[in-house]
Amino acid sequence: MRSLLHVALVICLAAAAWGADTATKAQARVQTAGTILQQIQAAPDQRIPEQVLASAECVAIVPSMLSGGFVLGLRYGRGVATCRTPKGWSAPAFFVVEGGSFGPQLGGQAVDLIMLVMNHDGMANLLSSKFKLGAQASIAAGPVGRQAAAETDWKMRAQVLCYSRARGAFAGATLEHGTIKPDKDSTRAFYGHMVRPRTSLTGEIDAPSTTYPFLEPLATWARAAADR
Repeated sequence: MRSLLHVALVICLAAAAWGADTATKAQARVQTAGTILQQIQAAPDQRIPEQVLASAECVAIVPSMLSGGFVLGLRYGRGVATCRTPKGWSAPAFFVVEGGSFGPQLGGQAVDLIMLVMNHDGMANLLSSKFKLGAQASIAAGPVGRQAAAETDWKMRAQVLCYSRARGAFAGATLEHGTIKPDKDSTRAFYGHMVRPRTSLTGEIDAPSTTYPFLEPLATWARAAADR
């Protein structure tokens, strides 16, 4: 019975992975990313510390990442990322994140995943065609809340700080053996043609107005953090 459930789970995640994307879906992902950030940062005691957010080179959000498994944990999600440029936060790049963890798992659920790229090495990985978290890029659970703002060890812990939100609970998280690569289908659907991650994330193109629901909340929170 458990084997059958495992097979069914694999089939469902595979269907999600290969499902065609549309401009409407890509735009909804951008808007949802902004909403997630606003909701998380609206809770002073359970949010990303301002100092951490102010230090991030890039911010990547995966709304409703699928997570499930019984013996083999499977994760799959489509996300959107933006990086700092001299002109402000960049036009977004779309990406796919896939990850797996071995060991007992408790059923399946969808979680919102937030990743902060904290230095230039991490940004270089994000600009590449494909990289593995934990191998090419070190990843650690990010600090949460006001108390964590006074800590300094997060500055040296990892290239990527990771957070998750599930069923209203927000906390630092880890994504073991995760792989990140460009989401070409979403990119073409959103921009109307292929745009390389390096092109969008380094500011070579301007962010279209349709990305403001994501970029404006991020700019507001990051600016407020930098002013403190």
